[in-house]
Amino acid sequence: MIPSTSKKWPRAPYNRHSTVSTTTSLRSTASRSTSLSSTAALSDSFPDKAISETSKKLRRTSSHPLLSTTPSSTTTITPFNDVNTADVILRLFLDPTAPIINFSDSVYSIDNKNQSNVQIYLHSRILQRSKYFSALLSDRWQHSKENPDSDENKIDQYLIPLKLGVAPGSIEVHLSVLQLLYTNDFNNVINSAAVALDILPVALKLLFDECADYCVMYLEAVPWSEEEEKRVINLIPYLREEESEELLARVSPAKYDSCDEMLHGLILAAIHSSSNMAFVKAFVAKLLRDFSSRESARRVLEMAFETSLKIVKESLEEYSSPNFRGDHNETEAIQRLNLHTAMTNGKHLLWLVERMIELRVADSAVKEWSEQDSFTADLQRAFRDDAWRNIVPGFPAVLLRCTCKLANAVASGTILAARQVRMKLVKDWLPVLIVCKDSAFSSMLPSHKSLYLELEETFLRIISTLPMSDAQVLLQQCLSFSTRNVEDCPHLVTAFNTWFRRATNQPQV
Repeated sequence: MIPSTSKKWPRAPYNRHSTVSTTTSLRSTASRSTSLSSTAALSDSFPDKAISETSKKLRRTSSHPLLSTTPSSTTTITPFNDVNTADVILRLFLDPTAPIINFSDSVYSIDNKNQSNVQIYLHSRILQRSKYFSALLSDRWQHSKENPDSDENKIDQYLIPLKLGVAPGSIEVHLSVLQLLYTNDFNNVINSAAVALDILPVALKLLFDECADYCVMYLEAVPWSEEEEKRVINLIPYLREEESEELLARVSPAKYDSCDEMLHGLILAAIHSSSNMAFVKAFVAKLLRDFSSRESARRVLEMAFETSLKIVKESLEEYSSPNFRGDHNETEAIQRLNLHTAMTNGKHLLWLVERMIELRVADSAVKEWSEQDSFTADLQRAFRDDAWRNIVPGFPAVLLRCTCKLANAVASGTILAARQVRMKLVKDWLPVLIVCKDSAFSSMLPSHKSLYLELEETFLRIISTLPMSDAQVLLQQCLSFSTRNVEDCPHLVTAFNTWFRRATNQPQV
């Protein structure tokens, strides 16, 4: 039973690296006084008459499966629940007013639901291992030390009422903890996280330090299920700071932005992975989709997007405006390196853009992409030169796919972009599309042809959302979309027809 208040039980100093000792020192006088006062209140709540009447109804404890008087191989010479040698009678009963302990299903399954009272015979010198019983019986023990051979001490027995939670399994767990006082067999009894979580609250309640310390060390070392983790978190407030340190480290982030840091590291690993790249990217994409905080995903994706875009821009700038001296071979090697760097990071950009659109967090990316007049000028210069064809032939298509995906998100309303952003997006990237079409006209791949056509249609859809003055300027630049057969460019015909229809309509006042 976990204490109903947040006040921690006083316990001996904890050292997770040491073995569980067989004895522990008592707390300070102040701590013992606290325990005694709480114990006195507990005892006062059971009048002698009530105890006497109730005890007549209690069954013999030997009928309980956990109350065998036969010592196991690990028990001490003092047997558990031995009526012939015991000097303490302990009564366990379910108390409807006590806080509920959340025991595991395994404990519930072995509990006898009809059993609400158990009477067992114990030994005071064994109970001393529990500071709860030590405080409860300290006066009697002191009296026994002074008069060890007195007749009163030989026949006197205590009837100790012990409050238990109403949850099924509470008696079973208390009996297990009481047996551990005798056997010290923690290694065999505490063999799963569920068992440790059942026993720990009772060990804390009875101030059985050795048992509680072993439970904590066991929980530190083994994995938990999700439900077990919730139980651990609920128990942490009742542990001392040094005890809960390792448990807290497992469930509490060390930094405020640890989620952002983790996600950013996963994204970098995905885009820079050299082996199983497709599988890694697919897995990280799923993590991003399932992650609960869209804002965290937005931050890390934007960070990675800005980094990759910066590298592409710098590489293209160095390629378009070389600023170095050297022989021809060295110059060509540097130019190749610049193009390969731009191509690699362009692929990173495409994957990042897809993730941002999928998560609907591409607003900043669209705005950033629409403010690249210098970058698009470098692209036009680079694509007018035939050198890139033999080095990175797919580079133009990679950047135009980024543009197409962002433009499609704007045209479909997935991203609500301001008028200026929409206008600049078309204005800056339309010339790049035209240059790519012209340079690849004689050797255009079917996949590239469909990409160019999709981007043309998307740009025309965005132009239709602009004021007529802006649309007029941009539509005139789209004449290169026309083909030999006018019937093959219906998207261009529709765009001009729409503009002229609007231009001839008189506004109604």
